[in-house]
Amino acid sequence: MNLKQIRKDRQKWMTWKNIEPLRKILENLEDGNWDVELADTIKISGNYTKNIKESAKGLMPWRKGPFELFDTFIDAEWKSNIKYNLLRPYFNLKDKRVADIGCNNGYYLFRMLEDKPKSLVGFDPSPLYKSQFDFINHFIKTDIVYELLGVEHLEFYEEKFDTIFCLGVLYHRSDPVAMLKQLYKGLDKKGEVILDTFYIEGENEMCLCPESSYSKIPNIYFVPTIKALKNWCLRAGFESFEILENLVTKADEQRKTEWIDGQSLEDFLNPDDDTKTVEGYPAPARVYVKLIKDKR
Repeated sequence: MNLKQIRKDRQKWMTWKNIEPLRKILENLEDGNWDVELADTIKISGNYTKNIKESAKGLMPWRKGPFELFDTFIDAEWKSNIKYNLLRPYFNLKDKRVADIGCNNGYYLFRMLEDKPKSLVGFDPSPLYKSQFDFINHFIKTDIVYELLGVEHLEFYEEKFDTIFCLGVLYHRSDPVAMLKQLYKGLDKKGEVILDTFYIEGENEMCLCPESSYSKIPNIYFVPTIKALKNWCLRAGFESFEILENLVTKADEQRKTEWIDGQSLEDFLNPDDDTKTVEGYPAPARVYVKLIKDKR
């Protein structure tokens, strides 16, 4: 697979008619040096004279966050700090090569900087999210590499990774075992994956296969029991499967805000029974696991 040609082709995506105006927003940002705080809310402060809220609004919808840019608070749909803080006790990224698959606007990557990893690479084939990342990175000025690539390119990437984060991606794939194999091949020996995906309760190795959508999301293909997920991971070659946490998604983590201009979790659940989706399936619950390629 020729990644150089794929990168060249995908760079043209940044000139799409719906993306080009976003790139002009970035061109009009002021230069300077600002104070940065990499906390639950990623904060950028200092002297900035232009209307930053207008610029940030032009890059909507904001799915991951929160960010605070000068006098503007970007209250993203997901309070991503909740997931990050949940997972934080389970990894150490110092001097490691780290990838984030489906990195969105890079919120987690920015948070990972405080761990002082050797390198950080985000994979996400979305020119909108790449533009949001460039917007934030204009002020933070990091060396994070953002690739307009997907998990299918991981095994062909120029380097292998010590730690790969794959949060909220697996259920979007029609062949989850194939995707897990791609993650496996992207790791260095003894590398680890921090994985987050939907699951359903059950003692058997089985999964839910939604007819047309799950929580109004059309591209959800399989929602396994934890036992079924473990079997997928073992079939993909991983030697270790460790459950870190599992919990139901709550409205304090994912909700509608002025920064998404659309529906969110409250619209995806049955209004008369929030333990079920609007389709009648079990409400979204997530399991967080650590996979190790080779324990030896």
